[in-house]
Amino acid sequence: MDLRNIAIIAHVDHGKTTLVDELLKQSGTYRENQAVTERAMDSNDLERERGITILAKATSVEWKGTRINIVDTPGHADFGGEVERILSMVDGVVLLVDAAEGPMPQTKFVTSKALALGLRPIVVLNKVDKPDAEPDRALDEVFDLFAGLDANDDQLDFPHMYASGRSGWADHEMNGPRKDLAALFDLIVNHVPKPRQIARQEDDFRMLATTLGSDPFVGRILTGRVESGSLKVGATVQALSRVGQKIEQFRVTKIQAFRGLQMQDIDEAVAGDIVSLAGMSKATVADTICALAVDEPLDAQPIDPPTITVTFGINDSPLAGRDGKKVQSRVIRDRLMKEAESNVAIKIADTPGGEAFEVSGRGELQMGVLIENMRREGFELSISRPQVIMRDVDGETMEPIEEVTIDVDDDYSGAVIEKLTGARKGELTEMRQQSGKTRIIAHVPSRGLIGYQGEFLTDTRGTGVLNRVFHGWSPYKGAIPGRRAGVLVSIENGDAVAYALWNLEDRGKMFINPQDKVYEGMIIGEHSRDNDLEVNPLKGKKLTNVRASGSDEAVRLTPPIQLSLEEAIAYIDNDELVEVTPNVIRLRKRYLDPHERKRMAKTAS
Repeated sequence: MDLRNIAIIAHVDHGKTTLVDELLKQSGTYRENQAVTERAMDSNDLERERGITILAKATSVEWKGTRINIVDTPGHADFGGEVERILSMVDGVVLLVDAAEGPMPQTKFVTSKALALGLRPIVVLNKVDKPDAEPDRALDEVFDLFAGLDANDDQLDFPHMYASGRSGWADHEMNGPRKDLAALFDLIVNHVPKPRQIARQEDDFRMLATTLGSDPFVGRILTGRVESGSLKVGATVQALSRVGQKIEQFRVTKIQAFRGLQMQDIDEAVAGDIVSLAGMSKATVADTICALAVDEPLDAQPIDPPTITVTFGINDSPLAGRDGKKVQSRVIRDRLMKEAESNVAIKIADTPGGEAFEVSGRGELQMGVLIENMRREGFELSISRPQVIMRDVDGETMEPIEEVTIDVDDDYSGAVIEKLTGARKGELTEMRQQSGKTRIIAHVPSRGLIGYQGEFLTDTRGTGVLNRVFHGWSPYKGAIPGRRAGVLVSIENGDAVAYALWNLEDRGKMFINPQDKVYEGMIIGEHSRDNDLEVNPLKGKKLTNVRASGSDEAVRLTPPIQLSLEEAIAYIDNDELVEVTPNVIRLRKRYLDPHERKRMAKTAS
């Protein structure tokens, strides 16, 4: 059977996963009467809740005698480690662009990776039925983007289609019949080359492992594309590292391939197909699985370096162990090591003392997803404020810079530009206005963007859209001020009292409700001034035998601020931690005892 391997790449929310749903339906993958979930490829709970793709997934459809392996990739640059590896498995990409928004930062990020590998994209202008769609402008912008990314002549001569993934049609002409996706299927088969086997089918078996999974029955599963040769179940193969070092020799116990959304057992893997193998105990992502006669590993894509680091520690608060089952540092370390194995964009390092671990990654969203997954698995953690990773180049300190693209209503553009270019040390590179909206593009130090998302939503009344992508390294730009407000810190252990919180309302905004458990050193609110204030949230009303009119009325409290996990991590200062348990997120001071806090503050200054 003929084979085609393609990846679908796009910016967040431009409709990748919805388009794959339609491709599956129209290729006959589903039965007529089969109940189908929407966004079938977003199988993970977090992906369904957030409406984003976090992990790359593969599926396969058949069209007129050709099997098309389709990989749905994440759009967020935080999960770019996934995208970079996946692109080495495919021979073509379908670039999906929202006809109203045009190419966005993450479009640029994934497209640059695809063009660098020599892939020739098919451009699909999606959502052309939106009222504000401007497909011709979007197409011009895509061409400019390709030219700006040094695309070669073949890549610049790209075919394009107009589509609506949700309505299930794609056409070469804007005013075509708009019936189905047949034209897109045909274009994929005709435009995407057959798998580029490095050698002939008769040569030795070689495969580059690109994703790692696990199965409770068969253990580790490595997925990748067979570059040459073939492999049968029961054969003995070896795993080579990037530098050609032999990692292990093992017997293949299972070979699976994607057929629709299901993995099916097959007897033989052939060159060009995307398959999963089981039987290894040590081999991991970026290793070459090959016949025993092979001694040269396949080239693995280099991965962009991490830009931020967060410290994961044990939860040592007075309320530790009440909520989660996994609290020991050994268990936390094992879980983080397992994550680093399958996610090449994450690096783990032990800290002196062994009670905490430095986890380095691409961004706050990637860290937030990892922490959220761990708390759902029953872990209790204390998390530090993210720190940006600096580099030393020829004695000069270099820091990571991100390209920020912002779309806001014209009324709010002034406030946004002032915040980015002022204290946050950003440089405005482009600004253009169109039908009541302003697009702002700026280069901002990664340090300046930690904790900015919440402030940005406040400044734009929740209407702004902010996207960021790693741009490069630049000399250190000087100090960037942190959070302006101080915090309200509890001096007592117990249950918060409504009367006490009511009395504290003029001191700042609360983070807790009455009856919430609090402890000494826990942060219960934001102070209205720039210094920290120690308060007693347990102080009840003094009872007397004198009654005054109106004194016994019910206390009315302003609803507290509910911080999400990412907001909490971005909110804290360097001397504070986020306590994360399966059911609660609390903010606390790193040192709970007030005397120790003062002593440490003196030492630090």
